[in-house]
Amino acid sequence: MSLTELLKQWKAVVIALAGVAGTITLTVLVGSLFFNTKSVLAAIPPLTGGLVSATLMVSGLKAQGLTAYLALPVTMFVTHSIFGYPLTSALLKSEGRRLLKGFDKETAENPDLVKNNTATAAKPKKQLIPEAYNTSAFIITKVAAVAVLAQLFNTWTNSFVNVNVVYLIFGVIAHQVGFLDDKALEKAGVSNWLMYGLIAFVFSQLSVVTPNGILSILLEIVVLIALGMLGMFIVSFVLAKPFGMSWQMAFACALTALFGFPADYIMTSEVAHTVASNKEEENFLLNHMMPKMLVGGFATVSVASVIIASYFIKLI
Repeated sequence: MSLTELLKQWKAVVIALAGVAGTITLTVLVGSLFFNTKSVLAAIPPLTGGLVSATLMVSGLKAQGLTAYLALPVTMFVTHSIFGYPLTSALLKSEGRRLLKGFDKETAENPDLVKNNTATAAKPKKQLIPEAYNTSAFIITKVAAVAVLAQLFNTWTNSFVNVNVVYLIFGVIAHQVGFLDDKALEKAGVSNWLMYGLIAFVFSQLSVVTPNGILSILLEIVVLIALGMLGMFIVSFVLAKPFGMSWQMAFACALTALFGFPADYIMTSEVAHTVASNKEEENFLLNHMMPKMLVGGFATVSVASVIIASYFIKLI
């Protein structure tokens, strides 16, 4: 995801991040009235950053010896999808049907809306490394080199900033200057493998939790999910009209914090295919909804989640 695309879809970015802020505000303020504050803080990050936050929270809790709280982020990560996916799908379907009412008028004014612009390859950026050397092994080596530099910088600054935030900053810089490719891990063919590894790592932490232990926190998890989604809805509803979106689209953008890519891409594609009656309508819907969903997921799961999880770990 380039900075140019983020700036182009800045309204979706603001709504998604504001939705995360609404989630944190409501869950912390209200949730802490009913449940242990530390358990609330341990459970919230996966609600605002999906797998990335869950992984960071599990690692952070283990590093601090807070194994009693390990089940919270894992259970939150598993449970919120039960509510998040159907709700997001329903919102996108509602938005799709709303958009199709103006299909004839909008396509008459802008015929490009019926073209598959989401699949059009962006103009490649100038790379520092010749394409001939960009094998899978070399791409992975470049990613590793950036990670090593970030780690060295973090050590040199005596961990003034959380190391995960440093990784993020170095990755963005390396991508912008052309050292790292777009979707580097996907291009190297290891993205899915790493994703499965992260999921396996997160679920493996449940080995220290009994079934009764999970049942004992299930009510807290469900209540926090309800509060979190309510916070997202309130903020999205308030910002939708000023930002020129329907409340359905705004709320769907905010909900990308629950899962991010590739779920946001898959869900939007499936909804567009289901709601549309032909390929032109499908492309029309994708051109309207896909960019907002992708940047929303990137801003929350890929960026904000790292900062939020890193900060919440310090509060527990």
